[in-house]
Amino acid sequence: MRKILVALAIGSIATPALAQEQSSAPGGFHVGALAGYEGLDVESGDGSVTADADSAVYGITAGYDLSLGSAFVGVEGELSTSGGTTEFPSSFAGARDGLDADGQYYIGARAGFALTPGIAAYGKIGYTALDTQAFTSAGSLEELDDNAGGLRFGGGLLVQLPGPLEGRIEYRRSRYKDVLDSDFGDLTTDQVVAGIGLRF
Repeated sequence: MRKILVALAIGSIATPALAQEQSSAPGGFHVGALAGYEGLDVESGDGSVTADADSAVYGITAGYDLSLGSAFVGVEGELSTSGGTTEFPSSFAGARDGLDADGQYYIGARAGFALTPGIAAYGKIGYTALDTQAFTSAGSLEELDDNAGGLRFGGGLLVQLPGPLEGRIEYRRSRYKDVLDSDFGDLTTDQVVAGIGLRF
């Protein structure tokens, strides 16, 4: 009987601890670096013509997550850059040969939940801005610079690594409206990135 009572007591202590471990979501400050793929699409103002480009994207990120047991909410900022350059078809308006995408800035919120000990899923949404430059290959027209604002949303997985390290894999889509005062319509980027960071 005594052995049974001891076993029950140990079980009553171990079970909450195990449940807590299984439901633990990430929390605290985090900083990291990321890199991956970007697909860029530009659409004319009337929607009749499009241009696209593929490139690499890389950057740095930082933020804070508040752990709520098995779930978490947080804020995050990011600075990144890519080398996407579209080539416009001859029917594209604006008398430009292409559009360069450069620096990108993002600030937003995310929320998620623990899937298993050490792995969490999340979604994100926020404001993003993109530096663009429309150009002519012959240099016959002045280059046009613009900082286009838009909305980014996406989701991903966080994976706890040894010590304070964590990894992530993430998909996000950003849509920028009225690029260069609607000369070129809307611009969209789709990105798949992986990252590694430190959590404090």
